[in-house]
Amino acid sequence: MSKPHRTPRLQRVAQRIRERRRLRSRPHPALIGLAVAAYAALLLTALAGPFLHAHLQAVAVLDLVGGQPVPTLIRHVASEPVSQTVITVPTANGPLRARLYTPVEHPNAPALVVLHGVHHLGMDEPRMIAFAAAMASCGLRVLTPELPGIKDYRVTPDSIRAIGDSAQWFAVQNPGGERRAVGVMGLSFAGGLSLLAAADPEYQASIKFVVAVGSQYSMTQVAQYYRTGEDPRPQGATEFLQPHEYGSLVVEYGHLEDFLPAGDVPALRAVLRAHLYEDKPAETAALAALNPQQAAEAKQLMDTTSPRTRVLLKAAEARNVEYMQEISPRGHLAHLQTPVYLLHGAGDNIIPSAETLWMAAELPTTSLKAELISPVLSHLDLDGAQPGAMDRWRLVHFFALLLHAAEIR
Repeated sequence: MSKPHRTPRLQRVAQRIRERRRLRSRPHPALIGLAVAAYAALLLTALAGPFLHAHLQAVAVLDLVGGQPVPTLIRHVASEPVSQTVITVPTANGPLRARLYTPVEHPNAPALVVLHGVHHLGMDEPRMIAFAAAMASCGLRVLTPELPGIKDYRVTPDSIRAIGDSAQWFAVQNPGGERRAVGVMGLSFAGGLSLLAAADPEYQASIKFVVAVGSQYSMTQVAQYYRTGEDPRPQGATEFLQPHEYGSLVVEYGHLEDFLPAGDVPALRAVLRAHLYEDKPAETAALAALNPQQAAEAKQLMDTTSPRTRVLLKAAEARNVEYMQEISPRGHLAHLQTPVYLLHGAGDNIIPSAETLWMAAELPTTSLKAELISPVLSHLDLDGAQPGAMDRWRLVHFFALLLHAAEIR
């Protein structure tokens, strides 16, 4: 029997009906999250109460950070009112601006320092605020110091001392000045610098554990990745992943004197700063102020994939070997006694995930408490490519381990 003839209009209506049926058959993302949370709860009912509680809190935190509604059944685990106060933290290099998140009902709760990645908004970056507030709503005091160098897209050894001094100061903000070691969580390049702070004997007594998220092991390896797209692994395999232009631009911005005549550095710095800060009007104005030679130099630097720019990047690496070693955990982890938790996005094209594998390989087994390369994450965002339910569960479990460690006095 032949199919009944349909007019174009009827065909479109039929297509829309089929599409609606197909969409209805798909589980809603919120239902998937709830299903994972329920599955997690069932798996953990045999475990101790506090550990189960930490897993439920982890589900709530990840939903809050991801902008998803927290399932009603577990909303109470991350619902404590939180006060936010902008303060200054004394350090060896002067006061640091910081924000303190305090659970109102537990003003002397266990403490966690969270350090922002390379971003011009620093501690005011919306994802940072959302994450710190979510962690505090679980009953933790959270301090987010602002690292001036990292805020200005410069990864320097000064930030290591700023991190260590912040942890040291926060550790004695307790009744009677009693020292209670604090957790330290560093995002992006701040994670590698946090490990270096923990390896410094001056700060060891103040740091209870370190969490490094999407962080560097060797700045030399990371810089080479920006040029080549090659991501070598400890076992000898190499992954090829197109690097984001952001990485090379940060290298250029931090070492412009290696790329340009000295007289052109100020004008080109203004261009790159505006570009990295995503300030289009300022970038347009800075470009308009360049002379023809400077305009050609700006065009060259902004084209991070050109052979000429890659030659310049390689030469800059050779001139800054010692500097790169100073901001690399490589060679400083073998005797680290501080507990460490490592998390990385599987598709991270700013700091490749092999960096976490290298850190895990060097750390003592007694110090490495958890390691996860997750497809749920990209660099620092929960927007990885098509993660499955078990991938989400592994990320929940990682954060539960972190919360459990933070909450233990």
